[in-house]
Amino acid sequence: MNIILLSGGSGKRLWPLSNDIRSKQFVRMLTSEGGETESMLTRVYRQITAVDREARITVASSRKQASMIKNQLGDRVRICVEPCRRDTFPAICLAACYLRDVERVSEDEIVVVCPVDPYVQDSYFEAFKELEKLAEKGDANLVLMGMEPTYPSEKYGYIIPESPERVSHVRAFQEKPDADTAQKYIEQGALWNGGVFAFKLGYLLDRARERMGFAGYDQLYEQYEEQEKISFDYAVAEREHAIQVLRYPGEWKDLGTWNTFSEAMSGHTLGRVTLNDTCENTHVINELNIPILCMGCKDMVIAASSDGILISDKEQSSYIKPYVEKLEQQVMYAEKSWGSFTVLDVQEDSLTIKIVLLPGHGLYYHSHENRDEVWTVMSGSGYAVIDGEKRKVGPGDVISMPAGCRHTIVADSELKVTEVQLGRDIRVEDKRKYEMPPEADAERE
Repeated sequence: MNIILLSGGSGKRLWPLSNDIRSKQFVRMLTSEGGETESMLTRVYRQITAVDREARITVASSRKQASMIKNQLGDRVRICVEPCRRDTFPAICLAACYLRDVERVSEDEIVVVCPVDPYVQDSYFEAFKELEKLAEKGDANLVLMGMEPTYPSEKYGYIIPESPERVSHVRAFQEKPDADTAQKYIEQGALWNGGVFAFKLGYLLDRARERMGFAGYDQLYEQYEEQEKISFDYAVAEREHAIQVLRYPGEWKDLGTWNTFSEAMSGHTLGRVTLNDTCENTHVINELNIPILCMGCKDMVIAASSDGILISDKEQSSYIKPYVEKLEQQVMYAEKSWGSFTVLDVQEDSLTIKIVLLPGHGLYYHSHENRDEVWTVMSGSGYAVIDGEKRKVGPGDVISMPAGCRHTIVADSELKVTEVQLGRDIRVEDKRKYEMPPEADAERE
């Protein structure tokens, strides 16, 4: 089975644990059956591969998210990177072209598209097999999966089937309604549109040629910024006459707010948190290495990370986005393919960062024009290459690198380093990369 997982999100609704790089699907707040903390991304990947060990998964993602996907899943999935954001139709077209031109998938094969972040049971992914069979049968060009509503939600679009049968042709689509209108839709047998659908690869490529007029992956990638921003529903689903929907009766949640996310937590706390006996229906997530004590808190969500602290009534937490958009702050934490970084201190002429390098990984061999840097190794082992000279490093070692110095560091075991950047013009753009010296042969950012 070919599966395209759509990974988007702006990182606003689960602030401060999510940010412009770490969207909600990467936040490690869920608990697996084995008791390990996992993200929505790793949970969905685990569930898909439990249902189909041979599933070929491609994540359609922005450039900012690619490193974090590699950090959490390694090389187990393929990543189709969007050069910029252009809504779901261009993203799916680019991924479809990637499958055909890069992965050599036949145009007759079935592709299932799914958001990367549903909170569901394994039966949801078992239903993908039925979607695949329906698309293969050919009675419809496009087969959707509709979720049986549990309440008249104003957050979702609705699919109106022609009949109440498990598989039905689609009569109409309805946009996100008010609660009263949503109740009327449900009384007509409407289903939530969860953004899951299947088609033959060639069908989608034909729709892409009609609307975009391009020949293949390389051309679309080069012209991607010029493409119209349009959703898949508007561009394809609502224009298709030969379309069916498969009714899914199982549990389905969109963990899009702190209120819904906290419901999926296995306990009331994560991290160094103490709740006294008078707290009720309160969830606290603490990523900081300092304790949080809560007393008498009722119906609240509290979250603390390097990016900030949220203290909110659960109902009010659903309205966080416009307030977060007004905050001006650089990203303080991010996971990368090589490990992670945390900004510890920001001053006018200095920036202090904690870097964690995974074994066998390292930074690019690079230099900076406008700043000096100092590395202090806190734990682990590895080696640094400074202007072509290789040296082993371990706990307590300090390495100074003046502006213009070429440098990299590589981990043999997990390596924790404090990096102090010194200068009046400290910018991410101030980095010049060089060809890797043989001494620094490792995977980099």
